[in-house]
Parts: sequence; structure tokens; C-alpha cells
Amino acid sequence: MNHREGTFKGVEGLNLYYQSWHPKGKTRAILALVHGLGGHCGLYKNVVEHVLSKQYAVYGFDLRGHGRSPGQRAYIHNWSEYRDDLGSFLQFIQQQEPGTPIFLFGHSMGGLIVIDYTLRYPEAASCLQGVIPFAPSIGEVGVPPLRILLGKLLSRTLPRFTLNTGIDSAAGTRDQNHSTPIKDPLRHTLATARLSTEFFATLNWVHAHAPEWQVPLLILHGGDDRVALPEGSEIFYRKVAYPDKLRIEYAGAYHDLQIDINYQEVMTDLGNWMDKHLPSEVTRLMPEKV
Repeated sequence: MNHREGTFKGVEGLNLYYQSWHPKGKTRAILALVHGLGGHCGLYKNVVEHVLSKQYAVYGFDLRGHGRSPGQRAYIHNWSEYRDDLGSFLQFIQQQEPGTPIFLFGHSMGGLIVIDYTLRYPEAASCLQGVIPFAPSIGEVGVPPLRILLGKLLSRTLPRFTLNTGIDSAAGTRDQNHSTPIKDPLRHTLATARLSTEFFATLNWVHAHAPEWQVPLLILHGGDDRVALPEGSEIFYRKVAYPDKLRIEYAGAYHDLQIDINYQEVMTDLGNWMDKHLPSEVTRLMPEKV
């Protein structure tokens, strides 16, 4: 495995941190990864290892205000910053790996970001092999209603007002090895008033425009997800008229599917779907054993 890290230019020239992992030998395709609220791109070890074994590379970046990227924690002026940072990241990947097929993966809030990007920029998204919202936050979320209301009330007058999201730390996984939160200095549990209103405005927009979806779609969601309730992705999925779509809901699974007790099943489903959506000219590179 070849691991790289560095920065690329986001909106208004902000230097955003990225990492990439490359398999030995020929790369069949790339998985571009967008993490969720409070996270960073280094949280997906099982995803990286599984797709590397199948000759996929992985690129991930830390959203502004997250991880090793600069900016006030969880603050944005408007949602387009997330969306356009993602566009810059995909352009960066294409410059690094010209002609290599790309799949777009978004976990939790990252799922909303990749869905919004795909719908807002259909021409750019048409170059993607597929989009994979992974436990996406596109419905009711596990933030106490009073905190959501407070964020909405303060968004205009005190947009940078910050509070803890109040999300249950035990709602990530059923795996006892991961059930106790690890003290990771790159993670946080914060949200700002402006992020709250921008999140819900974007949520409403993507549901209204779901019938316009035009890219192969795979949604993976835990049936007992209390962070991003699965009903939201089910409603969105039903609105999508594009025929190449698949939604898998894992009974009893929690929010962080990549580290839940059934993560191997999830990784297998992810890898198999990606294999089926590779361009025909690269399928011959598929390893005999994965």
C-alpha cells in the first residue's frame, strides 16, 4: 500500500487536508470519501482495507472546520462551501489520476453533501461511476429538538454560536470494541447555528429534487440507526426515478456501518456493487481472490 497526504485548494483558496491510499499494481478505480459531522477522513480503516484488496484506491479529505483542515469547528457561511470544496476535490483527484473511474462515497452528513453535489451539478456528476450515500443524514436526525430550534433561532444573529450536538455516543456501533468513544483529538461533537439552518435547507432541497437523479445509486443504512434515522434514506430512495438504484438496510445495525458487528457483510456489498459498475475495459483487472 502507498499512503499519501497533503493539501488541495478548496473554496476561496482554503488549504484542505487530504489522504490517499493506493494498492500495489494497477488501480482499477477510485473511491472518493466524504466523512460526516465531527469526523475526519482517517476513520474508515475497514473501508480502505477492503477496497484496496480489490485494487481500488481511496481518496478522502477533511471538511473545512474538521480534522486537519482549517476553519472554525463545524462552521460554514453557507452549504455551497461544502459542495464546492467537494467539486474541487474531485477535480484534484482527476488531475492526480487522469482517466481513472471514480465512485463517490459519503457517510452521515457526508451523504447529504454527495447527494447535494450530484443533484446540483448533474453534468460533473455524470462522469462518476456511482454515488454511495452511507448511512446518510437525509431525514430525521438524533439531535435533541430543542438544540435544533436554538440553532435556527440564532443562525442570523449569532451564526457562529456553537453547542454540542447531543447525539448519543453509544449510537455508532454495536461492537463492544468500539462502543466506548476513543479520545481522538481530530474529532468533535459540535455544531454551529448557521450549520443547522444550512443543513435543513439543503435536506429539503435534495428531497424536492430527488426525481432528477441521474447516476447509479447505492444507499447502505442500518435499520436501528439513531443518528440518521433510516426512514429518511428510504423516502429519498423511493423518489429517485433513475432505474440503476439499490438500497440495502441492515436489520439491527447502527450508524457507523464500517465498524459495526456486521461490517464485513457491508464491505462485501459495497465492493460487489462497485465491481458491477466498473467500465467494461477495467473489469479484466479484477483480482481472482479478494
